[in-house]
Amino acid sequence: MTLDVAAEARAFREGVAELRRAIEAVVVGQTDAVEHVVVALFAEGHVLIEGVPGTGKTLLVRCLASALGVDTKRVQFTPDLMPSDITGTRILVDDDSGGRRFEFQPGPVFTNILLADEVNRATPRTQSALLQAMQERNVTEGDTTRALPAPFLVLATQNPLEMEGTYPLPEAQLDRFQLKIRVPFPTAEVMQQILETTTAGPAPLPEPIFSGDDVLRMQSLARMVPVASTVRGAIVRLVMATHPTDERAPDSVRRYVAFGASPRGAQAIEHTSKVRALAEGRLNVSLEDVRAVALPALRHRLLLSFEGAADRVETDTLVRDVVDAVLDA
Repeated sequence: MTLDVAAEARAFREGVAELRRAIEAVVVGQTDAVEHVVVALFAEGHVLIEGVPGTGKTLLVRCLASALGVDTKRVQFTPDLMPSDITGTRILVDDDSGGRRFEFQPGPVFTNILLADEVNRATPRTQSALLQAMQERNVTEGDTTRALPAPFLVLATQNPLEMEGTYPLPEAQLDRFQLKIRVPFPTAEVMQQILETTTAGPAPLPEPIFSGDDVLRMQSLARMVPVASTVRGAIVRLVMATHPTDERAPDSVRRYVAFGASPRGAQAIEHTSKVRALAEGRLNVSLEDVRAVALPALRHRLLLSFEGAADRVETDTLVRDVVDAVLDA
């Protein structure tokens, strides 16, 4: 690589480190969640953040948006929310000639960062309003397709699916999230830090560190990171081993999984591995990068069999089994 690219890679690493520090100064005790959200940002992927109420999911998203200095909108998903409340709709307006005409009123999806708060509290009809926006980054209304601003990122939060009043996201929509991050309940030590930093008053959100153009440039740089054929082959084997019919699949997958990860799972691993490599100061992807992102990239892409659901098997356990079977073989 040329000296200019090496210099940009160094600036990328320093910028990511600064962004993480700014978020972690407000979001206490969620180091892994912060890392994965930042990685997904520069890997151009959407993120699903799951955790019980009060663990800082929404605060994490607000801090990221504040540190980026881009347009941000928030939608509180509720059972009575309609698809047009997200994508927009045509309204009747008066024109200068005294007549009336229909004019498209853009919805909150026309933004750079969309916070879909408690996304699993809306009905499947409303959840599906995000499908086209997340995959194609545009919205079709009537016979017109409108492009969304760039960069565009959906950061969705949800409560665990066993909570009351929730609608599990369908597999097709889960697959459009590049990463699924689980925010754990804080330990006693972290709980004490939370009390020390929040009870005297709300912590200020980070000042803007990047602009939208900065984010686009860093995303473009991440795409340039080379991936060796051996590493790419490992990614392919990893995803194939999540299918119970694959010869490398561990016994737990054969027993408890009905369908494994889609090709989007492989894309998610490679894209996020590139960002992690740059953030670590390397200009090539290693197997350690693959190992670090495999769990959030695959945990939501495994469909359990009847036996797996009955035994309440955690997909995290199955993904770890696959990683051990493929990468440690």
